[in-house]
Amino acid sequence: MIRLSSIRDSFEGVIPSVIATMDASGQPNISYLSHIYYIDERHVALSNQFFSKTSENIRNSNRASAMVVSGRTGVQHILDITFKESLQAGPLFDRLSAHLKAMGHAAGMEEVMRLRAIDIFHVEDCRLVTPVAPLELPDPAKEDPGCDHLSRAALIVRDIGAELDPERMFDTALEGLNQRFGYPYALVSIPNEDEQKLVTIASMGYRDYGFGSEIPFGEGAIGVAAVSRQPVRISDFSRGLRYVTAVQATAGSMPDAVIPLPLLIAPLSQLAVPMMVRGRLMGVLFVESERNFAFDYRDEEALTIIATQLATGLLLAERDSHDGEPAVVPPSPPEIERPASRFLVRYFAHDGSLFIDDDYVIRGVPGRLLHHFLECYLAHGQQDFSNREIRRNRAIALPDFKDNLETRLILLKRRLDEKGGPIRIERPERGRIRLEIRGVPQIDVVQS
Repeated sequence: MIRLSSIRDSFEGVIPSVIATMDASGQPNISYLSHIYYIDERHVALSNQFFSKTSENIRNSNRASAMVVSGRTGVQHILDITFKESLQAGPLFDRLSAHLKAMGHAAGMEEVMRLRAIDIFHVEDCRLVTPVAPLELPDPAKEDPGCDHLSRAALIVRDIGAELDPERMFDTALEGLNQRFGYPYALVSIPNEDEQKLVTIASMGYRDYGFGSEIPFGEGAIGVAAVSRQPVRISDFSRGLRYVTAVQATAGSMPDAVIPLPLLIAPLSQLAVPMMVRGRLMGVLFVESERNFAFDYRDEEALTIIATQLATGLLLAERDSHDGEPAVVPPSPPEIERPASRFLVRYFAHDGSLFIDDDYVIRGVPGRLLHHFLECYLAHGQQDFSNREIRRNRAIALPDFKDNLETRLILLKRRLDEKGGPIRIERPERGRIRLEIRGVPQIDVVQS
């Protein structure tokens, strides 16, 4: 029997599979399947969304034959399978459900593609289908000799581990994915304070950085990976499918308070991996491509390793930010003369949305942080702040547990840098923040 692990490319769903069954009278029935999932050397899983005839035949005989096709080479294999059990919960069910949910969202067919059960089959035999004409197979001698996902992931993990600055961890990870794996489009999103949306904190390869752009939990590959805590890999979007990127502004904010997600308009492959540590979601690492079949199971495994290292690094950075913080921040140097130029800061208290001269900047905890810095600057000329001071300020409304202050400050810094306006924040040393400002802010607080 051919080892199933040697034909993993045939279980990517790039080319639909075919399942053949027979009823009690010997009448055959053939149906198409969107996907047959590899479990191990002797088992595969099928989503229980068969046509009624196929399902009835399987329940009567417990047997079927399926044909799988490699999306890379077109090589076909026949599997003789027997029904083992049906599952409606568990890690495997969650993984397959996450994949179907992401595909359904992209097609606008979430309910139709919602997984109700998965059927597990034992593979009795796997054999090659002899082609009518010889296939043009890739030349092994021409394949990339450095195509070792584990060693390349290890190098990126090493580089991430060498960084002390959590902001540099993001850039190191994305630069490594580009240089060592050839992934030109990638981003990192982190949960917002109420864990209802993910916020872009780092990106690479796109025309716009999109720092601060949001996507709801459960929406698209990124949102589904966050909700399910499972990797979501889509090898081939069907023609005409588009990743849904429209995110509505928070009610009550100004209508243009939306930062576009920096995603491809028509991707063919996507891979989103949750950044998990100690059962906690720290964010989602995401890559995409304009080519179909750009990512396979080896890419998924490599990104899982890198995402876990990122999550661990962020958790340690958060803990470090609680330790060794200066109890007292040195006073800001006195200003000799403030510039005469003024700019308007409009702050919406109910959701922390903040605008500079009617240009949307950020919302949530980062918006409240910036408002706090500006108020202290106007009242006392203060420009230097400590993490400890920020955590003690109840008006900023940091969560009592998992405040993620470091990532909020990184997001705010990057968003201000991207806007190129009159305000910047710097991190002169661990636990300290410095406000750099050109001009005099006039703050207009909108309460509702």
